[in-house]
Amino acid sequence: MAARRLSLPPRQDFWVFGYGSLMWHPGFPHVEVRIARLNGLHRRFCVFSHRYRGTPRLPGLVLGLDRGGSCRGLAFRVPAAEGEAVLDYLYEREMITGVYLPSWRAAKTDQGVVPAITFVVDRAHPQYAGGLPHDRIVEMILQGRGDRGPCVEYLENTVHHLQALGLRDRALERLLSEARVRRG
Repeated sequence: MAARRLSLPPRQDFWVFGYGSLMWHPGFPHVEVRIARLNGLHRRFCVFSHRYRGTPRLPGLVLGLDRGGSCRGLAFRVPAAEGEAVLDYLYEREMITGVYLPSWRAAKTDQGVVPAITFVVDRAHPQYAGGLPHDRIVEMILQGRGDRGPCVEYLENTVHHLQALGLRDRALERLLSEARVRRG
């Protein structure tokens, strides 16, 4: 993990891009939040979860940023004084198994483009689930339950938070609709 640790700009605030649970539960100090768009990456249920939203025996799925398209989420501005502590927190939260490749990406906001720390799925990692058929994704969302609760709750929170921000993710809305129908 040390080789993947990003360097922070010295004595400057920086931005973190959230596209899933970071949107409704960032868990770190920030002084500004903006709606932001990343181009070249899209939000997708493509990471096997064996802890937060599943177990090794009954894995769930969580979101990752995968190649292609674009993704709207939130950019959080972190004060420079909190920088190293926030980076430590993010690595403890997001990099437990190394399934993400942290990088600096251009996040477009209404106020301009900001460089933001972004966690992109590592397609070579064993937890990458990008090849699953749609029906299997729905099944895994319904079966997954881990330390942070049911996988379907994670999906619901993401969809509801996006809607509250006036943002739409039709793929996630479709998954939620299908999960509700199957769940009864």
